[in-house]
Amino acid sequence: MIAGDRERFRASVQMAEWPAPLRVHAFTTLRGPAGASIAPFDSFNLGMHCGDDAAAVMRNRDALVEHLGLPSRPRWLRQVHGTAVVSCDNEACADEPEADAAVTTKPGIVLATLTADCLPVLFCSEDGGVIGAAHAGWRGLSAGVLENTIASMRTPPEKILAWLGPAAGPQSYEVGDEVRTAFVDIDPHAASAFAATRRGHSLCDLYALARLRLANVGVTAVFGGDQCTISDPRRFYSYRRDGQTGRMASLIWINR
Repeated sequence: MIAGDRERFRASVQMAEWPAPLRVHAFTTLRGPAGASIAPFDSFNLGMHCGDDAAAVMRNRDALVEHLGLPSRPRWLRQVHGTAVVSCDNEACADEPEADAAVTTKPGIVLATLTADCLPVLFCSEDGGVIGAAHAGWRGLSAGVLENTIASMRTPPEKILAWLGPAAGPQSYEVGDEVRTAFVDIDPHAASAFAATRRGHSLCDLYALARLRLANVGVTAVFGGDQCTISDPRRFYSYRRDGQTGRMASLIWINR
């Protein structure tokens, strides 16, 4: 790879900013400038089931491994806005299982979640011995995907760190009352994450909701959560903004 290509790929990722152990590596891809996909998926689309040319997506996935220092190919999931968590300590993650989160204790296993407004959440233990990755749209978030991921890590929650990646931001993400009800019926404190706009609608703060759910199970070392996919078309894909669009990947692994 020539120097110019190397710089383009480096410019197409954003490192997670959190005090994770040195052996834990985590980042989120951006929509470019690197990548083989053309509009409306331009350029670094990693989602295979969003309408993009499959060959272009495979080129992007190959480049992700080759040029960005991954120790192995990511364990992609078939995400369904649910709460299932799969362990990648064995071969269960080999063929895109239907799940919205994954955990592993094995070095060299790359966990991945795909998003384009939904909230990606990466986890690691303080000692770097176990990691997790979760896809948390409002449905999965309200149903408990984060809590299930933490339970699957089999680590005291107070010894877990979480990083909230790019998602629909609180100034742009308007939802119907059914979303507010899904959270407030479980925890009245969730009402603070909604701001009424027009009748039957509110702005929703996914980041605040995630922090609340994490705090309720004892995870208080939470980082990130300050970017909006909807309002930043240069860097992020957004399904809410564009309809047909690509997907970013949030990835995490333990060094061998």
